[in-house]
Amino acid sequence: MAPIIEYIDYRKYIRDFYDERKARIGFSWAAFAKLANISSPVFLQYVCEGKKNMSESTALQVAAAMRLAGFEATYFQLLVQYGNAKNTESKKKTLESITELAKIHKVRSVAADEFEFFKSWKNSLIRELAPAMPKATPRQIASVTRHRISTTEVSDILEFLQQAGYLEKDENGNFRQLDRSLKMGPPSIRSAIAHDLQLQMAELAVDAIKNEDADGRNITGLTLGVTHENYDRIVAELAECRRRIVAIASETVQTDEVYRLNMQLFLLTNISKVLKQKENSEKGGQDE
Repeated sequence: MAPIIEYIDYRKYIRDFYDERKARIGFSWAAFAKLANISSPVFLQYVCEGKKNMSESTALQVAAAMRLAGFEATYFQLLVQYGNAKNTESKKKTLESITELAKIHKVRSVAADEFEFFKSWKNSLIRELAPAMPKATPRQIASVTRHRISTTEVSDILEFLQQAGYLEKDENGNFRQLDRSLKMGPPSIRSAIAHDLQLQMAELAVDAIKNEDADGRNITGLTLGVTHENYDRIVAELAECRRRIVAIASETVQTDEVYRLNMQLFLLTNISKVLKQKENSEKGGQDE
């Protein structure tokens, strides 16, 4: 099975450990529980199925049962902490701890790399820009970002993008993307980092409206009254539109300029909430 640093879901790691052991030595959930000093023979099975959560103290026992020690045991505890986090802020703090742990021990963590990449809009810009400027220096790359990114930041970002596998440099000193298009990873990561990134991108859009010439931007909008059912259909249509746009952009490796496309659909009213409150209020009056 893959090293633990390639996991973000502790339940999946436990399941993979169990499946591998079972295939080799006929392992059972009861034997696994006994190894971890857990009284219930089906507790770990229920954890993997999402029916039970694991406490951080139990995580120590399970880590020992899986022969994780030192850095790996701490990493597993952080995965459990991340899985138990109740809100976005708690998830972010745990991802920051995972990132810091990976840096201290000089190892690559899939979760840490993805968190580091998507927490700033600057990373995606440099990932698109560097391959479009053959043999360009960090200073030259910084100069075309309209002074939004400094030379030092460009150098640091380029180093990170290479270490994390988002870019590679060929023998001629030119950068190329290992994957033409990217998307945020599993929902567990997305929920922790999408909010801040979307705010950053919205701020860039406001900046473009204020400071860019009209021929360098295309910003339009609609105000619509829709049903909940039609909302779902519109969201699906936007997803399909994004897919087609990515396909068009990926038809060639050439880049003339780097653009940001925001698709924003958000509530301007709270009709459903008010109606529900009114309905509940009327029911309460009838009960009396």
